[in-house]
Amino acid sequence: MTLTPSTMQKLGMTAPDFNLADPAGERYSLDEFLIRKGLLVIFMCNHCPYVRHIREKLVKKIRDYQEQGITVVAINSNDFDAYPDDNPKNMTQDGQKYGYTFAYLVDEQQQVAKDYGAACTPDFFLFDAKRKLVYRGQFDSARPGNSEPVTGADLSAAIERMVAGKPVSPKQRPSMGCNIKWKPGNEPDYFASR
Repeated sequence: MTLTPSTMQKLGMTAPDFNLADPAGERYSLDEFLIRKGLLVIFMCNHCPYVRHIREKLVKKIRDYQEQGITVVAINSNDFDAYPDDNPKNMTQDGQKYGYTFAYLVDEQQQVAKDYGAACTPDFFLFDAKRKLVYRGQFDSARPGNSEPVTGADLSAAIERMVAGKPVSPKQRPSMGCNIKWKPGNEPDYFASR
């Protein structure tokens, strides 16, 4: 299990648009989402132990974030031919099992992950109401095998400040997790050059 950090994209970047389908084939475009207070884009998958470690707390926190006016979208960019646990059928099962209240979309071509500069699962990108990046970093310091509690403290603090109209601290710690499972020959330059 290789530990991969976020690319830590430049704060202030505009959220790249996308048009992706969920496992049932319903398409979602970023332009169609109502973004009241902000937008949280999460790159995740089903099988990653880092996602699994935080998943239950993350799902609970997402409900809180949605109540605060945050639109939440999760994207699975993994090569599900090579990693069948991440295929659309299993995405649907995970969504039902854990009570996802957000769109969980398939990035089969992996282009959206490249557009966002996503590198790992989980990878979090928080944008304000104008779709400007204010936070890219970890959910919290909990990892499989360490004794840190799963709290969501880092991401939650950023959301609370943004919703309150206060600046989010630029001192942010990268998320860490499994690398996105790129299709052979599809690994982006930013990832290969690490």
